[in-house]
Amino acid sequence: MISSAASAPANPWLSWQYVQTNRGDILDALGQHVGLTVQAVALATVVALPLAALAHVHPRLAGPVLGFSGALYTIPSLALFALIYPFLLDARLSVLIGLVMYALLVLVRNVLVGLQGVPEDVRDAARGLGYGRARLLLTVELPHAVPAVMAGLRLATVTTVALATIGVVVGYGGLGQLMFRGFQSDYHAEILTAALLCVALALVADGLLRLLGRAVTPWLRAGSVR
Repeated sequence: MISSAASAPANPWLSWQYVQTNRGDILDALGQHVGLTVQAVALATVVALPLAALAHVHPRLAGPVLGFSGALYTIPSLALFALIYPFLLDARLSVLIGLVMYALLVLVRNVLVGLQGVPEDVRDAARGLGYGRARLLLTVELPHAVPAVMAGLRLATVTTVALATIGVVVGYGGLGQLMFRGFQSDYHAEILTAALLCVALALVADGLLRLLGRAVTPWLRAGSVR
């Protein structure tokens, strides 16, 4: 008699055959995941920069701005995506809005910290040259805040890569779709392949942003050489 364990089909965690057979599905899910991440972080940056600048120029607004973005971050992702979807009836847009909301806290906080960290003597020198408030912000404070902004972008991007998988709750989760399908069918290779691709995507994105940060802050490299 053949035991049930012996007759059970192989279910490895790593399977190149799975990758070859399902390459189309994997590439579609990966492309969806990359698109969600890039668009969410870009939109969050567009919103976060003026919000942080406003909170910096008007310090009384810093508390409400950070409090509001922090409150958004505390909403569980499963609940947030599920709550947004019935109003929009668009899975992709629902996930995108949710990801933007989560990225806001990280970006607003980092931009604000960067702006507040500009040395006071630098501001005084700019004022002595006749710089007004808007020119001081755009040409002095924001450039000095670039390292903090890039650090925020890196953190927000890695976080978004992870959170995008939760979009599967409304049917648009990128690599999360493969993970969910793998859990449903107990297909180990599908689960691990999607998970490894998420990790790889986060590492690649973080590495590219780190290189971009070095490229836009040459003065930091010059300082380290000395």
